[in-house]
Amino acid sequence: MEHQYADINGIRMHYVTQGAGEPIIFLHGFPEYWGIWKKQLEDLGRDHWVIAPDMRGYNLSSKPADVEQYHIEHLVEDIRALADHLRIKKFTLVSQDWGALVGWSFVLRHPQYVSRFVTINMTHPALLDRDLREDATQQQASQYMLLFRSPEAEPFIMADDYAFGRQGMFEAARQLGAQISAEDEAEMVTAWKQPGAITGGLNYYRAAEIGPPDGQGSLGGSNLLDGLAPYRLQVDLPVLFIHGEMDPYLLPSGQVGLEDYVHDLTFRRIPDADHSVTLEKPELVNQFLREFMLEN
Repeated sequence: MEHQYADINGIRMHYVTQGAGEPIIFLHGFPEYWGIWKKQLEDLGRDHWVIAPDMRGYNLSSKPADVEQYHIEHLVEDIRALADHLRIKKFTLVSQDWGALVGWSFVLRHPQYVSRFVTINMTHPALLDRDLREDATQQQASQYMLLFRSPEAEPFIMADDYAFGRQGMFEAARQLGAQISAEDEAEMVTAWKQPGAITGGLNYYRAAEIGPPDGQGSLGGSNLLDGLAPYRLQVDLPVLFIHGEMDPYLLPSGQVGLEDYVHDLTFRRIPDADHSVTLEKPELVNQFLREFMLEN
């Protein structure tokens, strides 16, 4: 795997690339970094050109101080500018968690770049907004978003040598069968410890104003769809939705009505996976990606 940097859209973006052929771009979530996709890069990099960036605010990419610099328009433009930097006219986009919110937002704003879209657990932003405003169970499951937007978020996540991530990500994934080496865990923790990285990731939540009703006047939802006319919420390219059915944060209610927005939709459900699907079931994810790309 080659580590490279691109000076794009006012930031320096670190990314890892491998292989040749049809391009695939992978977008990680919070609190992750490019390496969450290692097993996908190793497998699909044998016969594709795979690219996994550290998104702005994370690991070795730039970490602007201003919260507004993490507004969805900047995050989307980062991906477009990276594709242009690499002279990629069309690619498959694979994403999870916050990467999937950026992925959906990219597909809605720049569909001409995307041949296929893969989202892991994350529904269309319009449906997430709906459930954050209207669904009591999803509102309860999303209370963490209000914490992540608060000043208490950084000390909470960094406490006890990042126990939140070590337990909530690594230990939870191992209980569901994940094989995570000590080296990979240490590399992820090193990414968390990059100066400003935790704040950078949390600023995605803050800039999006995302979450359930806050009891202070906000009715819930996000600003991720600001500026998009209703017709632009429709997705006409093939979409694969991989769902870890035990995910405690992103509930199945968010998938109700997805066919109204996505006209070529494939579901692959994993009963014994939760939020960290790529850690828990990497071989299955690779299989689903290959099948989807062959069929579309």
